Amino acid sequence: MKKTVLIVLLAMVIATPAVVADRGPFGLGIILGEPTGISAKLWLGETHAVDAAVAWSFQEKGSFYVHGNYLFHLPDLITVDRGSLPVYIGAGGKIALRDDPYVGVRVPVGLTYLFDNAPVDLFLEIAPGIGLLPSTKPDWGAGLGVRYYF
Repeated sequence: MKKTVLIVLLAMVIATPAVVADRGPFGLGIILGEPTGISAKLWLGETHAVDAAVAWSFQEKGSFYVHGNYLFHLPDLITVDRGSLPVYIGAGGKIALRDDPYVGVRVPVGLTYLFDNAPVDLFLEIAPGIGLLPSTKPDWGAGLGVRYYF
């Protein structure tokens, strides 16, 4: 099963064209907020992407933190004179490694500003969610970031 999923994901990445001529499909940068760390995004098409972060979480005494999301972008919801400003919504999961490891789900909602002539984006998101382990409870996250696309 793991091999099948890996092969399907690899095929999607290889078959994905660059989203914009000046920007490749893979972006790497930073996110500041809850969490704070390294952010990556891979566009799977003009409206679909996956993103992830490897970061430090400041909730409950801090911890090493990883999240991953599938994102759907609405590129025509907000129009701007230059670049584009798609709204996005997604679903994903997160893991925090600390004294009592934490596992939860998250629903990120945000804005991404894509520059016309530069391989850079700026993003702002909030991510309400639910903790699943070690207990079920409401959860949240929010961040501001920038990524450079290759």
